Amino acid sequence: MSTTRTTRTLTTEAAYAARRWFIADADGQVLGRLATRVASVLRGKHNPGYSPHVDAGDFVVVVNAKKVRLTGKKLDEKVYVRHSEYPGGVRRATAGEVLAKQPTRLIHEAVVGMLPKNRLGRKLATKLKVYAGPDHPHQAQKPLPLSEA
Repeated sequence: MSTTRTTRTLTTEAAYAARRWFIADADGQVLGRLATRVASVLRGKHNPGYSPHVDAGDFVVVVNAKKVRLTGKKLDEKVYVRHSEYPGGVRRATAGEVLAKQPTRLIHEAVVGMLPKNRLGRKLATKLKVYAGPDHPHQAQKPLPLSEA
């Protein structure tokens, strides 16, 4: 007589996931290291009930984006490329130029590039809020420091 054991995979339903808000200060932090931490929290990998196909992540507010740090020669040599979808519509800018004009774009592109390339990734990207200075309109949510995630 043999007994059969079944194992169950526990998944967190999106409806049961309690959303928390975290705040990350980018002042003096290296862009890639900050982006990996933020992407992990957006994805929900810090939760015990993490499941790759469920949006169980939290909101993240990043402040002081203009003070983020890039290592090596990235300010001069890293190039951000975008296209207007018209012939000859390629636009190139170095990381230094982007940091001067649109500092939030550096962090946003770094984090979104680490999320899944599907509907779930686009949904997760909406929970990222990036601000160039120290002020943000999310005080009512009482965000916790990102180190507590």
